[in-house]
Amino acid sequence: MLTGNILTTDGWIHGTLEFENGRITALSGHVVDPSTNDAPYILPGFIDLHVHGGGGADVMEAGNAIEAITRTHARHGTTSLLATTMTAPRDELMNVVAGLGGAARNRTPGGSRVLGVHLEGPYINPGKLGAQPDAAVSAVLDEVLQYLALGPIRVVTIAPEIAGHMDIISEIAARGVRVQLGHSLGTYDDAVAAMKHGARSFTHLFNAMSPLHHRNPGMVGAALAHAEYAEIIPDLLHVHPGAIRAAMRAIPRLYVVTDSTSATGMPDGEYRLGSQHVTKCLGGVRLADGTLAGSTLTMDQALRNLCSLGLPMADVSNRLSRHAADYLGIEDRGRIARGAWADLVVFDRELALTATYVEGESIVEYA
Repeated sequence: MLTGNILTTDGWIHGTLEFENGRITALSGHVVDPSTNDAPYILPGFIDLHVHGGGGADVMEAGNAIEAITRTHARHGTTSLLATTMTAPRDELMNVVAGLGGAARNRTPGGSRVLGVHLEGPYINPGKLGAQPDAAVSAVLDEVLQYLALGPIRVVTIAPEIAGHMDIISEIAARGVRVQLGHSLGTYDDAVAAMKHGARSFTHLFNAMSPLHHRNPGMVGAALAHAEYAEIIPDLLHVHPGAIRAAMRAIPRLYVVTDSTSATGMPDGEYRLGSQHVTKCLGGVRLADGTLAGSTLTMDQALRNLCSLGLPMADVSNRLSRHAADYLGIEDRGRIARGAWADLVVFDRELALTATYVEGESIVEYA
């Protein structure tokens, strides 16, 4: 049983929450303004749809990498995530996708639930790689369907301006896969057309995409004008706080991702991001040329960052959990309600994470 200020689907209550066999069984209490007492905050566990690594391990590695990754992120409040790939040669990428199927079926004790795979590349624009390796290719439907058959791919990032990609967007969206636009030099019109074909979100909004200009609004302009969903990295390095605020006003269900790398939860030094060598220093991760290469952000720090901008806790919580669940069409995660999974985080009044529960399991080791 947990007691505190609980953010339920109907708003804040001060009361108690009970769970059994991994599910929430009871909620009781009275409506409260959490600013009127000193009780801890009890929030839905965080859902991160863009995770490349953590704890020194990378999604593109074989073996026990996913165990280290999920345990690292669980210690920072992430109760479920999408294992996110890097652009790589076809055979390597297919092996990785196939191997992640087992991780999605069987949760590592002490770790986050792997909801599936986010295929970030190889179907991106080679002129907007960001930190992705130079192995981008144009999508061919037969190959895309092979990926979908190999593993639980929930999200695909694609550059819509590449010839043939509009048809691919339509095909995979019709199969229930969420299509995101990113690593793109596409125009505003390309993005709008892609959304009409079934694309629903934008990958790390503002980063690795054509920017907003008042006479050439680009991918960013299309997102701000039309998107219901988009992901954003609020480490305060990738995106200026003013741009974060603008996106939150424009995109109703803007949701937080970390774009975290193997350097997350680790000391400064040299690490890998897929086939790339990266350096963690000064709070970020970069390629040798200085390009930002993912992040070391954790979701508990993302909460603190957004709250530091003066945003209400309930709004911040939704952007760390519920919006991502709704985007994937998951009704029993990302919210506190009877029957939902007992994926929970507890924060004290100074916004320090004090407890995490993944499907009712207490995660007791904190970084």
